[in-house]
Amino acid sequence: MDTRTNAIFTVLLGEYGFTHRSLADEVNRISGRIFGRPGAATDRDVRRWISGSVRWPTGRYLLPLAEIFDRPPEAMGFVPRGRSSRLPAPPSSVRPGQEKPVKRRAFLNASTAATLALVLRIEETPARGHLTLTDVDRINTTIGRLDAHFTAIGGGALLTVATAYIDRLRDTADRCTYGPRVEQALHRAISGLHASAGWAAYDAGDNATSRLHHADALQSGILGKDGRAQARAWSDLSLQARAEGRHREALSINRAALQTRLARQDPRIAALLHSRLAIGHARTGDHGACARSLLAAEKAHDRFDTTAPPPPWLRFLDAAEIAGLAAIAHRATGRLPDAETATAQALRLLGPSMRRNRAYYGVQLAELQLAQGDTTSARATAAAVDTAAVSSPRISQRLATVHRQLATAQETP
Repeated sequence: MDTRTNAIFTVLLGEYGFTHRSLADEVNRISGRIFGRPGAATDRDVRRWISGSVRWPTGRYLLPLAEIFDRPPEAMGFVPRGRSSRLPAPPSSVRPGQEKPVKRRAFLNASTAATLALVLRIEETPARGHLTLTDVDRINTTIGRLDAHFTAIGGGALLTVATAYIDRLRDTADRCTYGPRVEQALHRAISGLHASAGWAAYDAGDNATSRLHHADALQSGILGKDGRAQARAWSDLSLQARAEGRHREALSINRAALQTRLARQDPRIAALLHSRLAIGHARTGDHGACARSLLAAEKAHDRFDTTAPPPPWLRFLDAAEIAGLAAIAHRATGRLPDAETATAQALRLLGPSMRRNRAYYGVQLAELQLAQGDTTSARATAAAVDTAAVSSPRISQRLATVHRQLATAQETP
């Protein structure tokens, strides 16, 4: 039996300051509130979750854990297995009012999306009355959590949640009263949410929906007079154009974004744009420009202010991601050994919570090894890719293609 240690859950305990005993007590307290009777978790249960001997706790413990750590089970390192991933509804013996903090209808669908909607409490966003900057701050916090979930598990399961929250914020914008400052802040928040939805659609393989969300993100960023939101939207639109094979359009968008004042002032945005510009140059055959853009991305990365936290949507952009994007550019220029080296570097640098990116670059490494005829390494790499806790049809489809090609290679004399 596979009992790999749940490193993500171990890190979470440290970050939140829980001992095994104190976490069990908190789980039991919240379980009592949800189900009407205290839970029976012990420090031994917590040790089993950490060790991996229990890869998917019962719903009586999963729901409290999702509330405590503010993330779905997969983002805590738990791995669903068939029907065991279904969470139960609260028992009928729970009296009305006891379950107020966790709304009953969130239990009707036990998918990752439903669990995430429960944890994020998107229905607490006002849809009537007067809206304040404090309300918008809470909205931005929720969107930041959504971005964090995407980084952890991918976007396939998040599209429904992001779309539902967009509808909620549209109601907020139409039905609440607010002043000009709040209006701009709300447009900025909606821009960020459209960007998240666009990435979720991209991960689900729905390019048309992704493109529409990124265009809406740009429009809302303009209405909110937010340079960062606009830079993010332009960057995402360039990636979407590249994904659809419109490489010169992607180049034009990237160049325009790099000319903005914000791109010149913010090294994180500059690093992202230069990295994607390098890929665009590679796809259009300009290898010299590709090399210059990769160098510019590295120089921008060296200027990162590590004392100030990045905005939630840019937290993924670290040394591992810079290496991974460079690998994509090298691959597009035909420099497969360099691409393999950079991809392996990205995998070494990735943190334990970056499950989605780890699966993405794991598949990319297997593809590169296979393309160079190293079927032995490709087979080992592909076997090690863990997509069980990642919700990304795009990644899963690429991995399936690798396995099919390996099977064919094995059959060839």
